[in-house]
Amino acid sequence: MNDIKSFDSQYIASSYGRFDLQFEKGEGSLLYDENGKKYIDMGSGIAVNTFGLCDEVWQEAVKEQLSKLQHTSNLYYTSPQAKLAKMLCEKSGMKKVFFSNSGAEANECAIKCARKYSFDKYGDGRNVIITLKNSFHGRTVTTLAATGQDVFHTTFGPFTEGFRYAEPNDADSIAGLIDDKVCAIMMELVQGEGGVIALESEYVKKVAEICKKKDILLIIDEVQTGNGRTGQLYCYMNYGIMPDIVSTAKGLAGGLPMGATLMGEKTKDTITPGSHGSTFGGNPVCAAGALSIIERIDDNLCNEVNRKSKYIIDSLTGAKGIKSISGMGLMLGIETEKPAKEVVLGCIEKGVVPLTAKNKVRLLPALNIPDNLLEQAVSIIRQVAGE
Repeated sequence: MNDIKSFDSQYIASSYGRFDLQFEKGEGSLLYDENGKKYIDMGSGIAVNTFGLCDEVWQEAVKEQLSKLQHTSNLYYTSPQAKLAKMLCEKSGMKKVFFSNSGAEANECAIKCARKYSFDKYGDGRNVIITLKNSFHGRTVTTLAATGQDVFHTTFGPFTEGFRYAEPNDADSIAGLIDDKVCAIMMELVQGEGGVIALESEYVKKVAEICKKKDILLIIDEVQTGNGRTGQLYCYMNYGIMPDIVSTAKGLAGGLPMGATLMGEKTKDTITPGSHGSTFGGNPVCAAGALSIIERIDDNLCNEVNRKSKYIIDSLTGAKGIKSISGMGLMLGIETEKPAKEVVLGCIEKGVVPLTAKNKVRLLPALNIPDNLLEQAVSIIRQVAGE
């Protein structure tokens, strides 16, 4: 491991504050380090490994496609991409899909689509997008500008113009920012990097009503909340609304890089030839992996996600050292009396790997994590938080 750490330090950009862990392999919800020590994975690669590590169904789909065709570019038709788009639209109620490689790219497409829709219909000057304070939408210059946290609005300026920031769960705050320059409102329904905080249902419905009334597009950022993570295929389904644009990534392809921007009835024809593109977007191998994921996210799985979520919440609520629990489905934030990173380090020492989000311990386990491993992990988290 010393060689690997040395290589990392010498040759990889210093973007990440890494934990002192080197993982060599994994299976299901178990990770193994270079010494063979076993860990229960409660982060799934930040909500990426939807069905855990080295999932057999996913592996077979990816291997089969690798033996046929790994890439052609989007100048040609490929079967996995077309089938995935059809499946996503049929399951989500959206109408068309643009494929990319990441959540930031999916959000860039959503922003471009909203501004082009407004330009095509109303002309120039109607291009402002309202986002929420405490939000996080990506690390490109434009998605950083969309992110409603001042801490991200330094160093890399000037940032893309055209964003305003409203207070979460305050419909009057949004209403006060709307004028004839606003084309869209963009929200995460559970603010992940902002502390795993779910928006209130009544508020979300009010925002949807405002958008419909004023022909302002509603963009829902499902990069982390999507693909079964919050107990429905997409989190907006928990709120009973229908967005105009949905962005997603992370768990979509089960461990391969893929983003998608889903467009509804209003926006389905906004993206036209030459107006947007991606060399790798919808890559056949990634699309084959995603097909194997999305086809298995059904009502039974969603019910299991919600059952496991309730188990975690019930087991930790009121426990020593735990102040509160927030989030939805298997996207949960635990506010602890001790610093969150201290709890995470204690858990790692005992063979459990959670994450952090602001001042909270964040849990994003595989959607199919076995009950016995979940129970062990929760017990250890409870123990470490209460020590």
